[in-house]
Amino acid sequence: MVRLAELAGDQISGDQSRTFVFQDEGHTLGNALRSIITHYPDVEFCGYTVPHPAEPKMHFRIQMKGNGRAVDALRRGLKDLEAACDHVTQVFTEKYEAFVNEQ
Repeated sequence: MVRLAELAGDQISGDQSRTFVFQDEGHTLGNALRSIITHYPDVEFCGYTVPHPAEPKMHFRIQMKGNGRAVDALRRGLKDLEAACDHVTQVFTEKYEAFVNEQ
């Protein structure tokens, strides 16, 4: 289960820009999620940082164009990443089973 929070003081920028804090996450999730969300046409900026290697958390920033909401882009990105992982798992399983059956 991923624990998620928003950085304090981010309310000033409105719903278009947010920094989310993922607990117990790092570069693996950050880079994959950033890669997906960056390609959305309504996203102006998307990036992440791991503030310190000793702290098990990741800061994830999304800034939207127009009136889009950053939280909606995050939700969409998580769903798209889940779908991509499911597809990779399915294809890997099919290829592995085909390989084992050929042996």
